[in-house]
Amino acid sequence: TQRNAAPMLASIVFFKIHEFTQSSVSEQARLRAQLEAVVAVTIAPLMPTNRIVLEAADGAVVVVFGDPRGALGLAEQALAATAAGLPLAIGINYGAVQVESNRSENAMIGDGIAVAASIAAFASAGGMLIARSFKEALADAAPGSEANLFAAGVFDDAALREHELFGLERQGAARRDKRLWALAWLAAIGIIGAGVTVRVTTEGEDVLIKTALVQVRAKAAQGERYLRVLLDPLPWQKN
Repeated sequence: TQRNAAPMLASIVFFKIHEFTQSSVSEQARLRAQLEAVVAVTIAPLMPTNRIVLEAADGAVVVVFGDPRGALGLAEQALAATAAGLPLAIGINYGAVQVESNRSENAMIGDGIAVAASIAAFASAGGMLIARSFKEALADAAPGSEANLFAAGVFDDAALREHELFGLERQGAARRDKRLWALAWLAAIGIIGAGVTVRVTTEGEDVLIKTALVQVRAKAAQGERYLRVLLDPLPWQKN
């Protein structure tokens, strides 16, 4: 058997789809496809070697190595998708993760991911909460970047562990950027959700779920391409 790799410190962004388990199967497929498109676009500025994307039961996880500011930036951009109808709650942590190598496909495990999931569970739809450990990592990596974080309170998780959490204070320019992202997400998510109708019965539900995901992900790919066009600056804007 292969041994797990040594633990590493990383920024962990946990995207939780609010009340995902209460949604219908077809709605879950649509929401998951929308989230996949959001994650694909927001991680694009990061070097592929510096990030790993994992699937969670009710969302997705992005593990970012060596770039706390980049992790916070992608979370901010993704949060704008809530204005377009994707009910995201985001938790950000900085902690230990490791590659689990004794499976057919590598996976990330570690307390850092579990804590990020707990933090996302504390956040409301459209909200983002940040661990003190991430605030400190952000301050070390880019001094001054943590100035916009404000104390959000102390929360106890299911294991009765206390978490001192922070929110993000948005400045004027950041609010304008969020509005632009929200408009772009609204257009892209509209494409993803258009024309996808799935009838779910109790028989053969797994097959229907897979069919739904194929249909919705095709729309998601279309929406993602459209979003990249919207957000890519024109040649004269790049100078």
